[in-house]
Formats: sequence, C-alpha cells, structure tokens
Amino acid sequence: MSVSIHRILCATDFSSPAQQALNYASTLAEKLQAELHVLHVVVEPLPLPGPKGSWILPDAVLPSLIQKAELELAAHTEAISLTTGSRPVCTVQVGYPIEQILKYAQDNEIDLIAVGSQGHTGLSRLLLGSVAEKIVRMATCPVLTVHPQSDR
Repeated sequence: MSVSIHRILCATDFSSPAQQALNYASTLAEKLQAELHVLHVVVEPLPLPGPKGSWILPDAVLPSLIQKAELELAAHTEAISLTTGSRPVCTVQVGYPIEQILKYAQDNEIDLIAVGSQGHTGLSRLLLGSVAEKIVRMATCPVLTVHPQSDR
C-alpha cells in the first residue's frame, strides 16, 4: 500500500503545542513537497454586558477578532515562508473548532491533519475535553498530534 500526502492541514490556536505542530507540519510538507494549509478557528463570542445595562453583540466584536487572528496567523507562518520559500495557505474561520477543522479537511481533500495537544489530564481533561482527541477520533484522514516539549 502506497501512502501519498499532498496536502497537510495544521490547525492552530497559537499555543506553544500548536506552534510545535506547525513546525512538524511545515517540515513534513517541505520534505514531502506537500501543500501546507494552516487554519485558525475564531470561536464566535457570546453577547457581553455593556455600559448602562446594554449588550455588546458579537457582530460588533467579531470583525476585530478575525482581523487580530489573521495578523497573528501571518506572524506565526512568516518564518515558514522565509525558510521554505513556499507560502502556506492561511485561513481564519468562525465557528466551533472541531467542526470547522474537520469540514476544512474534507472540503480541501487534506491528507494529514497536524494538531498540538495541551496535555490535559484527569479532571481538566474530563471537563475541558480535548480538541486533539476528538479530531483523532472523528477525522477521515490520519492525524499527527504533537505533545508539549518535556523537560527531558
């Protein structure tokens, strides 16, 4: 059986493990001559209490959140462009991260998804869940999870 990887998706939340996953994904993409896609999902904010009992609606806040995410995504991927000479496909979407990552992977015929793992254990894992774990269970393509660097 031959495995061909033409498109790699790295989902990022800009955390340290996500940056490590991006490093792995960009190295793999370069070695395999694969197209690298980098996706950040902005979670749609809930209405916030404003002055004098008013509410700040997500529509008022969302454009600035998207713009901030686009700038941060560009900063995180700039080194890849300089190192490899190729520009990753950078995308910011709004929604629920797991759903958006899986949909993006399917819509773009992604062959491998790379995600960072926060390394939650015990109660925090039970309460927070794990985006990486859910991606591994639900994705239709292989998933590379990158754990936080240990002190070893």
